[in-house]
Amino acid sequence: MDSGPMIPRRIDRLSTIAGSYDVIFCDVWGVVHDGEVKSPQAEAALLDARRAGCRVVLLTNSPRPGEGVRAQLDALHVTRDAYDTIVTSGDATRALIDEGPNTIFHIGAQRDLDLYAGLDVQLVPEPEAEAVVVTGLFDDEVETPADYADMLARLAARNLPMICANPDIVVHRGPRLIYCAGALAAEYEKLGGTVHLAGKPHRPIYEVAARAAELAGGRLLCIGDGLYTDIRGANAYGGDALLVEKGIHEQDLAPFQADMPALAEELTRRRLQAQYVTGSLA
Repeated sequence: MDSGPMIPRRIDRLSTIAGSYDVIFCDVWGVVHDGEVKSPQAEAALLDARRAGCRVVLLTNSPRPGEGVRAQLDALHVTRDAYDTIVTSGDATRALIDEGPNTIFHIGAQRDLDLYAGLDVQLVPEPEAEAVVVTGLFDDEVETPADYADMLARLAARNLPMICANPDIVVHRGPRLIYCAGALAAEYEKLGGTVHLAGKPHRPIYEVAARAAELAGGRLLCIGDGLYTDIRGANAYGGDALLVEKGIHEQDLAPFQADMPALAEELTRRRLQAQYVTGSLA
């Protein structure tokens, strides 16, 4: 007999449930910081979870390797005591790059070039490439995917495989919405192009994180604000999910804040489920 959709439990503090879990996979952008300032409440919540015995992995769709994200967190004054390790989409993507052609056309900012450090690849101009790696837009403050229409059409016409280092479509940078690599990958797929992804919600990044946390069958909680990355990834991997409402989907979720059964129905409509929901991580 169908018992209906899972109704999330609303919590005000992570400490309410942290003791039930061995490992926490926590999203970064939109939960721990907004791209410009950190959330002191989220930082404190993760500190408390670690004191309670949880291992905390910051799991992010950043296209950069973990050390690059660590440097960014340091610059935002997020204490390293709030997490055990960092696993990024870039970390998982490096394996995909290493397995493919080694003449690559890079789409993305110069700051992302550390993705290729130590790999046997050559970055070449578009006409010489055998594969494409997209980490984002060249200038994500002013550009949109529409600016790449002609380029993507040329690449698709040559049947070049694309590796997308960040499946996110958009993120908040302060109050602004910024397009990510996933937006270009989505357009490339519409053109018939082949796209390979390793970040959330895809399994490779979770397997890397599980090894890093020595999960080995322990109880897992996944925290995030992205319905189609964090929550879908948690559901697919088998972890419990804590949905943070005041993130990328804040406007979409606003009508359901006071009605958990209605939120459950909405998540079910999207083929998702969450065990818990909170406004902001605290």
